Amino acid sequence: MGANPSLGKADLLSAAAKAEIDRWTAKFPPERRRAAALAALTIVQNENRGWLTPDLIEAVAEYLDMPPVAAMEVATFYSLYDHAPVGRHKIYVCNSISCWLCGSERIIEHLEKKFGVKLGQTSPDGRFTLKASECLAACGGGPMFMIDGRYYENLTPEKVDEILGGFE
Repeated sequence: MGANPSLGKADLLSAAAKAEIDRWTAKFPPERRRAAALAALTIVQNENRGWLTPDLIEAVAEYLDMPPVAAMEVATFYSLYDHAPVGRHKIYVCNSISCWLCGSERIIEHLEKKFGVKLGQTSPDGRFTLKASECLAACGGGPMFMIDGRYYENLTPEKVDEILGGFE
């Protein structure tokens, strides 16, 4: 990255990422390309092992023809974007009022003890990064968490251990 200063930041994006971003921008009028910023940042983050660098955020901004600061505002506002290396799998425990009332704090405590880390940290083996999320819109199934985009609901510590046993 950045070896050739004559290249624009958008050249940091892979052809596959650009094609997928183009599928998203096609859903909006041409003058509203920046409306695909959330999708574009997610695509680029997924391609970069789960996190965004400042250069990649600027590349998305350039590709979507938006000011870099606007892309940075989006990338830093939402908790689903990471700005440092993360584990192979990200666990987002919903901690909204519905999940909290159903026992999300017990699930967080169980995960912290299991991995020997606190929220926001990665397990020593590099497998899991543990994060809290305000709401993942699965209120009827609380407590719940999301791992790699997949929802798991009605969690108990025992069910958590069973689920995590299926991950490398």
